[in-house]
This record gives sequence, C-alpha cells and structure tokens, in this order.
Amino acid sequence: MRRLGPILATAAIAAVSLAACGKSQTSEPAQETPAATAEQAAPAPTDEEKQKILASLPAPYNAADLANGEAKFALCRSCHTITPGGANMTGPNLHGVFGREAGKVEGFKYSEAVEKADIVWDANHLDQWLAKPQTYLPGTKMSFAGLKDEKDRRDLIAFLMVETGHKPQ
Repeated sequence: MRRLGPILATAAIAAVSLAACGKSQTSEPAQETPAATAEQAAPAPTDEEKQKILASLPAPYNAADLANGEAKFALCRSCHTITPGGANMTGPNLHGVFGREAGKVEGFKYSEAVEKADIVWDANHLDQWLAKPQTYLPGTKMSFAGLKDEKDRRDLIAFLMVETGHKPQ
C-alpha cells in the first residue's frame, strides 16, 4: 500500500502530460494553413461530378475509362499521393500536376535530370513519360518501367486530370 502513493502520482503526471500533447505552448489558438482550410472546404467530387469533369476534357481523354485509370493508378499509389496538400512520398504529390513545371514540388528532392528538364506537364508530356520514364528523361530516379498500352495511359491520364484539379483550358 505504501507504494501506491508514488504510482498514483506518476500516473497523474503522465495523464496531465498526455492531455497537453499536441497543444500549443502559447495561449494563441493554432492557425490553419490555407491548404488545410481549402482541403476541408472542398469535398471530393461525386461520381456524377467526375463524369461531368471527364466529359469536359479534350479528346481522347473525354472518352476514357476512369475505373481503368484508377486501377492503373494503383501502380503509382505506393510512391505518389494525389490529394490537395498530400504528402510527398518516394515520388512527389501529383495534385495540380497539369500546368506545373517538372521538378517544382516544394519539399521534394528530384533527380538532376528532372530538375533541369524544361517541361510543363500536360497530357502529351505525361503520356510520353508514362510510356517509359527512363527513355523520355534519361537520368530520372523514377524506377517505374512504364505503361506500354496506349489505352491504359490515356485512362490513367484522364483519371489524373479528374482527380488532381486539372482545369481544361
């Protein structure tokens, strides 16, 4: 029974410490970043909205199979995220990839080949990249072998257009 006092005191200190975990050390409330606020404000599009976005894409992407594109993206998912503000992983986050200069995602360490590439990502460049990245841009550290099938690349690109905030011009 004599040991119970120190054990309870230790437990009380631990409980207070855990309750403070993650709380700001100042009296000011934590500020949300604009990306986090935008992410919370914009719910993911519904399947119907995705079909409308797909229909607005230029040919041949407007006739793509989004389900197949999503299935092909499974090959990419272990290295890339596509959500707004998503993490960089082995590869950079792909949200907003269309219209972005290659090698420009903040906080991601690109190969020298990608950093020095004079590419603005569009469907044509992405199609060539996805066919065989090492041939399209020698020196890339991306180890993906490529998608040989043209339809699979078209479907994947359309899926990325729909899912990564692409705005048709």
